[in-house]
Amino acid sequence: MSVSSPSDTESSPHPLPGPRGPGREDAERGEEKVCAVCGDRATGYHFHVMTCEGCKGFFRRSVNKGVRFTCPFARSCPVTKAKRRQCQACRLQKCLDAGMRKDMIMSEEALRRRRALRGQRRAAQEQPGGLTAEQQELIGILIAAHRRTFDSSFSQFMHYRPSVRLYVPSPQPQSPPEMGVPAAWPPSPQPDRLDDDVLPDVFSMLPHFADLSTFMIQQVISFAKEIPAFRSLPIDDQISLLKGATLEICQIQFNTVFNAETNAWECGRHCYTIQDGALAGFQQIYLEPLLKFHVSLKKLRLHEAEYVLLQAMLLFSPDHASIAQRDFIDQFQEKVALTLKSYIDHRHPMPEGRFLYAKLLLLLTELQTLKVENTRQILHIQDLSTMTPLLSEIIS
Repeated sequence: MSVSSPSDTESSPHPLPGPRGPGREDAERGEEKVCAVCGDRATGYHFHVMTCEGCKGFFRRSVNKGVRFTCPFARSCPVTKAKRRQCQACRLQKCLDAGMRKDMIMSEEALRRRRALRGQRRAAQEQPGGLTAEQQELIGILIAAHRRTFDSSFSQFMHYRPSVRLYVPSPQPQSPPEMGVPAAWPPSPQPDRLDDDVLPDVFSMLPHFADLSTFMIQQVISFAKEIPAFRSLPIDDQISLLKGATLEICQIQFNTVFNAETNAWECGRHCYTIQDGALAGFQQIYLEPLLKFHVSLKKLRLHEAEYVLLQAMLLFSPDHASIAQRDFIDQFQEKVALTLKSYIDHRHPMPEGRFLYAKLLLLLTELQTLKVENTRQILHIQDLSTMTPLLSEIIS
């Protein structure tokens, strides 16, 4: 997902060690990144590969111009920092062999739109309110889409299999009852939390959670269809974006009903805890980081505008496979990212707004990891009789 910053998505430069004193330079020489093509000092990931600025520019120019290079020798010329200019054919082939991707090169039109966006960012910084008219319009569209499609009271969540919370005793060594002591009756009520001697009846909540997930997925699809930029995309791109981002957007929406004091999701007449996830078959390797994510996100006290902009950033990710309108999606995501940063800078009061944008990007990275583990566990625990067709389609 290209949300690391509102900067060039063709490259993701990571700061590398600069010049140091003789002692530290020797100690850190082994950590210095090198270009996978020529061995020169690398500046970051460009077109999917760690390269130097020279090979980055050479690869972009060669692909954009469509030139066919020919090697005068046996196509085995050495490509090093000193000799990389001697044979363009071998240098380009080594770029491809290293994994540099042509489909990640932005067109001239996309670059022009990027420059225009940067101009808008400078203009926004010069305005008293910090938001351009276009950015305010975008926020209005997203908030309206969210309000029309997200049922925070879950009053429309009516067709579902019941939530069944069952517990079973942990196996204990059997000992004969003492003489004259009757068995306890009635049985003790089920616990609100699990003690050491009580285990969840795994899968008792699974049918209900499958229906809840389907309900929330339907809301995300409706949200996306309310956005004009999404509707303008080819249907195949719409499907790819939804399959790639829906589970993450569900978590962002779910956070709006999370109560950080009780660690519970209050969905109208329904109330869920992390323990309900265990009753659906999810493992602690997923549940514990999930709860931590929601607690951390809730502590940021996001505004409604920030929630919907996060959802749009996740939806318009150009990183998914088989995307046709990659440049358009990339540019729209950057527009959303710039709007979010401008909103935070000028509308979110201190001290909550300090470093808020950076904190959100870190949480989005955590959310990607959660999505991978969530999908893995869903595929592991779900069976055909429980998984709804829509849920199956989203995670396929």
